[in-house]
Amino acid sequence: MNGILKLDNIAQYNSLRGVETLHPLVSVVDMSKATPTQSERIHFGFYCVFLKEVKCGDLKYGCNYYDYQEGTLVFVAPGQIVGVNSKEIIQPKGWALLFHPDLIRGTSLGHNIKDYTFFSYEVYEALHLSEKERQIVIDCLNKIDYELKQSIDKHSKTLIANNIELLLNYCMRFYDRQFITRSHVNKDILAKFEKLLDEVCRACSRLNG
Repeated sequence: MNGILKLDNIAQYNSLRGVETLHPLVSVVDMSKATPTQSERIHFGFYCVFLKEVKCGDLKYGCNYYDYQEGTLVFVAPGQIVGVNSKEIIQPKGWALLFHPDLIRGTSLGHNIKDYTFFSYEVYEALHLSEKERQIVIDCLNKIDYELKQSIDKHSKTLIANNIELLLNYCMRFYDRQFITRSHVNKDILAKFEKLLDEVCRACSRLNG
């Protein structure tokens, strides 16, 4: 598709993927049960957290390409445009959490949502999960899904928002772990490069001497 599909609400996304809408402002989708789809660029009007368990093409995130692989989390904020460059019909696999800004308005999560910087276009790297971290994410999604399948009462919004906030707080921890690990790896590579450079310089000195 050359155009951009605009999705303003959760029901539109669920209809596109062929899944039932249990709540107008939030949804948990088992992507393996969703309708197969061709790649398209989508302008989202709500927050999305995608647990991708299959790579289905290069993910274009705004004007740039997003670094993601199988078993990663991808984050989208309202107003962002995301699409996959692939001409194939794709059967997605993984999970999607969608929540509208109206759901978290007036909640702790609503006040703090901008602190979760992984929703920014400036972050081009997906969150790569260990198996233990993946299970924590799925447990949080299952708790949200459980609440969606109960009768809505005065506690529903708080419990759902709190569980989304818990998930995002775990994601903050996982991102910090990822960047610390990446930093250590980069330092090790730099140290090896500097040692090699020093050895080359010593060898050149001996030849010239």
